[in-house]
Amino acid sequence: MKNDRSYEAVMAKRGEIMKKAVGIDYEEFSQGKVAFDYEGMMRKTGYSLEEVQNIQHSVGVGNTPLLELKNLTALARKFAPEGKGARIFIKDEASNPSGSYKARRASTSVYHAKKNGFKGVIAATSGNYGAAVASQAAIHGLDTIVIQECYDSRGVGQPEIIEKARKCEAYGAEVVQLTVGPELFYTFLTTLEDTGYFNASLYTPFGIAGVETLGYEISMNFRERFGKDPDAVICTNAGGGNLTGTARGLIKAGAEHTRIIGASVDLSGLHMASDNDFNRKSFTTGHTGFGMPYATWPDRTDVPRSAARPLRYMDEYVLVSQGEVFYMTEALAQIEGLERGPAGNTSLAAAFSLAQEMGKDETIVVQESEYTGAGKHLQPQLSFAKDNGIHVFFGDPSKEIPGQNIILPENPSMIKARKVDLMKMKKSYIKNAVQKNEVQRLNEQEMNFLQDDAKLTREALTEFLDELKVEYGGA
Repeated sequence: MKNDRSYEAVMAKRGEIMKKAVGIDYEEFSQGKVAFDYEGMMRKTGYSLEEVQNIQHSVGVGNTPLLELKNLTALARKFAPEGKGARIFIKDEASNPSGSYKARRASTSVYHAKKNGFKGVIAATSGNYGAAVASQAAIHGLDTIVIQECYDSRGVGQPEIIEKARKCEAYGAEVVQLTVGPELFYTFLTTLEDTGYFNASLYTPFGIAGVETLGYEISMNFRERFGKDPDAVICTNAGGGNLTGTARGLIKAGAEHTRIIGASVDLSGLHMASDNDFNRKSFTTGHTGFGMPYATWPDRTDVPRSAARPLRYMDEYVLVSQGEVFYMTEALAQIEGLERGPAGNTSLAAAFSLAQEMGKDETIVVQESEYTGAGKHLQPQLSFAKDNGIHVFFGDPSKEIPGQNIILPENPSMIKARKVDLMKMKKSYIKNAVQKNEVQRLNEQEMNFLQDDAKLTREALTEFLDELKVEYGGA
């Protein structure tokens, strides 16, 4: 019988396609409509932290430098109250083979694909992760297909995304470039089915396990140099895997008192699936268009159950503007002599602000950096913004309106991270969990799961459920 390639038919069998392409039966971990065995799913990788470290070290991934940003710390202290101004550090992940921390995510997935006899790997991503997968696949002799949401309906692509495509191709990957919209997931599924390749998804346990080494390394680096763990680690947050993996690694190191902070670029008002909005933003990742919806409903990903669940680990969530990140990117280059890509400096902009609220004897770590070059540099991105009608000027970045302007701060004192109401996000997650799964009553197992998944007290959870008029209790 002829294979039905209609959108509806392909979507209907996405679970079957994913099971074959990932090698995980997600139903094995199901505990009803709402809950699932998260830690059991994470153990499904079959690799211990030490084994993942060995996999990464064999291909030159990890063991990246921990750099103290003394000049930026000194600058932050100029604007901090007396006795404030934490020491700022950065884990320089740009030294990984593909130029970003995502080499860690890719290393585990590609190794597993090779071990299990897959001839190639596929990733749906706009950029750094695709380059990381292609880099690792080149080492292991596997084919790579990167499916990339690149253009608007006019055929215009952002310079950052086009640069990432070039990097993927440099490693030998075939890059399939698509316009913004639902065709991405459809094309991803049909390509997986046609090729029989491994789904090197960002959201499998393999990918998250690869990032755990980053958190673990940060703790070990600090203990070796200072005899203690860092006070805070700040992670750029998009789909949630960066923060989730880093936090899990810190926990495995025993860094129980290190505060985990998420940071995103504020793109409020822009819709990520909108053809009109696609080229009116200057950040393709690490922004609220991913950070908010993926935190409040993690299972919107390309696998049935996402292993990236940031609300489980996040102690605080802050936002910075596009202008603030571009400014800090330039400051990092001119004050510290480190030219790194703007997206990776989202957390740095937030750390510069947050350090001014912390004591001088405290430490804050920006847990990743990324490579820069060509379209990933801030100048082509700002030029592209101007070409698309975005007004770029110096002023007060708190007045920035995404899609209309980019306001570079007139001086560093104006860089201020804005705190997100985390309880409001957790309430949205609970609402999504019960409404999307169409449940009217939760049993004790489901209650325990939601409490862990949103990092809530039982009192807060029951208060949310009462507001939603959802019953609970019983077996």
